[in-house]
Amino acid sequence: MKRLNYYLLLFIGLFFSTWLGGQQQFTLSGYVKDSGNGETLIAANIYTKDNPAQGTTSNIYGFYSLTLPEGNYTIVFSYLGFTDKEIEVELKADARLTVELIEGVSIEEVIVTAEAKDNNVSGTEMGTINLPVDNIKTLPALLGEVDVLKTLQLLPGVLSSSEGNAGFYVRGGGPDQNLVLLDEAVVYNSGHMLGFFSVFNADAIKNTTLIKGGMPAYYGGRLSSVVDIQMKEGNNKHYAVTGGIGLIASRLTVEGPIQKNVSSFIVSGRRTYAFDLAQPALEDTNFKGTNYFFYDLNLKVNYRFSDRDRLYLSGYFGRDVLNYNSQLRGFNFRMPYGNSTGTLRWNHLFSDKLFMNVSAIYNDYEFSFAGSQSDFSVAVRSGVRDYNAKLDFDFFPSVKHALKFGINYTYHQLTPNLANATSGDVEFENALQVKYAHEAAIYIQDDYKISQRLSMNIGLRGNLFSQVGPYTSELTGKVYDNLEPVKTYLGLEPRWSAKYSLDKSASLKAGITMNNQYLHLVSNTTSTLPTDIWVPSTEVVRPQRGIQYALGYFRNFKDDLYETSVEVYYKDLRNQIDYGESYVMDVAVDVENDFVFGNGRSFGAEFFIKKSKGKLNGWIGYTLAKTDRRFEDINEGRRFNATYDRTHDLSVVLNYKINPKWHLGAVFVYGTGNAFTPIKSLYLIENNLNVEYGDRNSARIAPYHRMDLSATLTPKPHTDKNFSSSWVFSVYNLYNRRNPFFIYYFTETNEETLNATASANQVSLFPIIPSVTWNFTWEGKKADHPNEVF
Repeated sequence: MKRLNYYLLLFIGLFFSTWLGGQQQFTLSGYVKDSGNGETLIAANIYTKDNPAQGTTSNIYGFYSLTLPEGNYTIVFSYLGFTDKEIEVELKADARLTVELIEGVSIEEVIVTAEAKDNNVSGTEMGTINLPVDNIKTLPALLGEVDVLKTLQLLPGVLSSSEGNAGFYVRGGGPDQNLVLLDEAVVYNSGHMLGFFSVFNADAIKNTTLIKGGMPAYYGGRLSSVVDIQMKEGNNKHYAVTGGIGLIASRLTVEGPIQKNVSSFIVSGRRTYAFDLAQPALEDTNFKGTNYFFYDLNLKVNYRFSDRDRLYLSGYFGRDVLNYNSQLRGFNFRMPYGNSTGTLRWNHLFSDKLFMNVSAIYNDYEFSFAGSQSDFSVAVRSGVRDYNAKLDFDFFPSVKHALKFGINYTYHQLTPNLANATSGDVEFENALQVKYAHEAAIYIQDDYKISQRLSMNIGLRGNLFSQVGPYTSELTGKVYDNLEPVKTYLGLEPRWSAKYSLDKSASLKAGITMNNQYLHLVSNTTSTLPTDIWVPSTEVVRPQRGIQYALGYFRNFKDDLYETSVEVYYKDLRNQIDYGESYVMDVAVDVENDFVFGNGRSFGAEFFIKKSKGKLNGWIGYTLAKTDRRFEDINEGRRFNATYDRTHDLSVVLNYKINPKWHLGAVFVYGTGNAFTPIKSLYLIENNLNVEYGDRNSARIAPYHRMDLSATLTPKPHTDKNFSSSWVFSVYNLYNRRNPFFIYYFTETNEETLNATASANQVSLFPIIPSVTWNFTWEGKKADHPNEVF
């Protein structure tokens, strides 16, 4: 409590230091929007032309607030990929100014990010990247499906979990240590097709923000990273239809105004059909009736009641459905699983300096399995359901401060593998308990520009997590009633990051971040599967805790044409969770009884160089890293490599615009092979084969490398018609590299000679895969390009 009071007093002191004295100041505020569709622009830059240090950025709702001394200014509104707008302002009273920017760059430029051109140098954030979906649609994609999570894997410090998988690890953290948000709703399982595609339909997404360095106090509940995804709001100017037809899936998005310039909607759907098309071929086989498909549905509406009030309602519903049928064995099962989310948000502007957002959020992840063979049948279900309320404020007291503070509360319901089975007249049902918990947090953070050279982001987050009844303790046998506390944890998380400008093109950044994590997902595979179970912190399972130290050097060259950076980091991880050496999956046993607990560490260096414009552009990212774990109950207490430890990780991404019609893309990736536990020896005892394994994760599979190519053809790039289309031709794994997916052992025994042998076998998934996708857009009316301020 003393530390909390100290931080609060520090913030108050900083604010009053800017308010006292000096000439009278006034505030310019408003929204920054896309003139073509009315969508708000996230992280747009607003600054004075004579002194760019006097500036701010728009928040995730496009709102900005800039407080300046009385006077005449030329205000610049800038967003990469759009034409800058300069507006003369006589500031002698508080003023409201909403600006619409015109999309478009010269033919010579192809923008690869939407950050400010020098944001990597001037911003206080470390390891923070904004990635608009439009900038990844020309990159090669597996089976033609554009995937934001796979694009994130091409950035330094972000590793793919396995071949072709959308799962990812960030700076040595586990897969559950990434907070994935869709319009503020937590997405607990972000994969389709056992993780090979993400649940995020690119046509419905506006912006993706990755934070892998200094996580600000606004976010919490995970140790490693945040992936914050915002859905499009819908075109409030005119109706538009976009979509695509590919080899395995098709997409369709419809958007338009409900009331022009006041309200809008967007509906976006996607479905696969590869197995549907294969049904005639299965009709006369033993697998008749076997099918698999997944689908997504995104919906969003918004309504602007006034300049001060806006309401948003968004939702997502997606499912994977696998039906397997074996006529020969009389065995069949059905396995549906997926996510549902809903977010209701109210924006209110109290003043030109104080912005509020209230959110009510629902999210649900559900997995089920039902199978039968002969007179035996089994059914299993599990999942996570949350009810979440949030209250957040953005406060801009002066040009030197951008304050954010708020509270949030979540009620968790976590269902383990509840199973029941029948065999003839015999019935079985496990007695696992559904677990319930409260999670609450309060935070405050300030982005403080101390001087022309020095700025910092200071934050503090306090949280509470309490497991509650109904529950029967497995330790004491005590019975807890509804909502009665079982075990409560408190956490305090200071966050600090700073930037020091060496000159206009170079800066040093540093950060320290402390985090607590109260929900956990432990997997015994190299990637998360829909069968993996989320568990809360309980009387048995303690919260994971982590602290990250980071230091970076950032420099731009040739008027920000080239961006370079070097970041080093060290992460200290406590209360890490794994399965014991003798773990065997058993749906009748509470999974937390098989957990063992230990510590971990991760450290490394990330190198990044990017050319952000020109006919040829792209980036190169390289990570040199080490990640290990130590458990008293594993590997005799010695440190061992984490499954996702990867010494070397290299990504090369290139785009080349030949002419307005043809656009080429190429990706090359290389990574050290994943760690696995090898067989040490085999021996026979009374003709029974016994296997002795070596040290945990002491061997490596072969290194992973792959090249992908794509070519995008836009037949009529400058058409004045309402309809336009393009073809995307891509090749995945161009040189047909047989990359390892996993290793398994085949054992043979000779009872006569009493010899036993084991041979390691590699399983590979994806050979060279060509694909083609046709994308199209229809707009009810061509966008106007206004020259006036709205």
